[in-house]
Amino acid sequence: MKKAFFFIIINLISITFYAQNKKYNISDFGAIGNGKYLNTNAIQKTIDKAYNEGGGIVVFPKGEFLSGSIKLKSKVSIYLSETATLLGSTNPKDYHKINRWLALILADSATNIGITGPGVIDGQGDILALKIDSLFYAGEIDSANYEIKEKRPKVTIRPQIIEFVNSKNIKIEGITIKNGASWVQSYYRSSNIFIDKIRVESDTYWNNDGIDIIDCKNVIISNSYFNASDDGICIKSYGREWHGSPYCDSILIENCTIRSSASAVKLGTASFGGFKNITIRNIKIYDTFRSAIALESYGNGFLENINIENIEARNTGNAFFIRIGQVRKESRPGILNDISISNMNVEIAEEIPDKSYKIRGPSLPFFHNTFPSSITGLPNQNVNNISLKNIIISYPGKGYKAYANLPISRLDDVPEYPEKYPEFSMFGELPAWGIYLRHADGIEFNNVKLILKDFDYRPSIVFDDVKNIKVNSITIEGDDKKESIIYKDSQLNE
Repeated sequence: MKKAFFFIIINLISITFYAQNKKYNISDFGAIGNGKYLNTNAIQKTIDKAYNEGGGIVVFPKGEFLSGSIKLKSKVSIYLSETATLLGSTNPKDYHKINRWLALILADSATNIGITGPGVIDGQGDILALKIDSLFYAGEIDSANYEIKEKRPKVTIRPQIIEFVNSKNIKIEGITIKNGASWVQSYYRSSNIFIDKIRVESDTYWNNDGIDIIDCKNVIISNSYFNASDDGICIKSYGREWHGSPYCDSILIENCTIRSSASAVKLGTASFGGFKNITIRNIKIYDTFRSAIALESYGNGFLENINIENIEARNTGNAFFIRIGQVRKESRPGILNDISISNMNVEIAEEIPDKSYKIRGPSLPFFHNTFPSSITGLPNQNVNNISLKNIIISYPGKGYKAYANLPISRLDDVPEYPEKYPEFSMFGELPAWGIYLRHADGIEFNNVKLILKDFDYRPSIVFDDVKNIKVNSITIEGDDKKESIIYKDSQLNE
């Protein structure tokens, strides 16, 4: 992707919004900012007035403005002043959906919309979610909408804070978004999305993804902070067929800081359509339980031409997780090609990295030593063309056989699990402490350094059924085993 492409998007959206400079103050339409009065009608009346007059800026002045669902319309943006807070109602009956999920701020098939300013949107998600939970026990929520095992309502009936669908020319800038009851914000089948200088603070309740981008094109997420009790930045695809179907294309994520009780940046938990032309760069990650970077291609999907560079992660459970799978009833496994990861420096945690979160992801139900990074395909579908350059990963070590043991003599015991939910821990104990690779073709190591701080019984790297391995430089520090790199049914290109 060329840089000029992104500058064109930024300029296009900036010009559009500056042209819509007529302002409409919600207080003039009856809104009261005392944090108690329900302002849904007054805010919607302001939006409708701006829309009917050709577009404009809906201004939130000083105050705390309580509201249920509001619908943003074409050529209308919301501006939150520095002393303004939009409070999500804690009454579940104050929310509705357009054609997908419940949300505080909704848009469907809108053009030239946005939310900007230094103010705050507070979803009050902990209170709201618990009130929804109580409705199940009162018999008002069907069991089909309730996670019986986890004892919480499903994510689809808990309101998001922002849900934009089938829209284009979207600008989200400067705002703080906090305390979601579900995913914090999602953008679905939309294009020309510019998200800059936002702050997300949401470890309030389960499934608090910081942001979800679903089957979108031409997206920039930059200069932002995400603190989430689920995935920080999550890219998904629900499209079911390649030809003419929605998929994610041309996405830039840069200059962001992420704290996550799941994975910091994840592509592909849902990957029925696909992903291509995605750049992730200049990212700082800390206190993250799962992977700093997770790339997954499942069920008829494709993931290709992904460039990842300048990643710094501290106190995280896993550096990178790259995985092909085939979910139930899908005709073929995913396709995953042409991935470049460069200039990555990761420090793997010895203890639980997300122990200070209010809501932590579920702990693992088995004993294990630290998890290596992994690149895994399937016997009938290789991961293809992966470049690792200028990588440093530091591990705490302390991997002991008595705690969990998978010796090299039992490499065939590592399960394939094509249908299992993809996570870095999905295979259980793995036979390497540094990097584990299986069912891959075309892997290049260029200046990759693995550091072991204390003893680990496992070798540093295991190649199992990997073809066309090119090693320019691998450095192993702190592991003096005679056989620290294992090749099984693998081909090393000299």
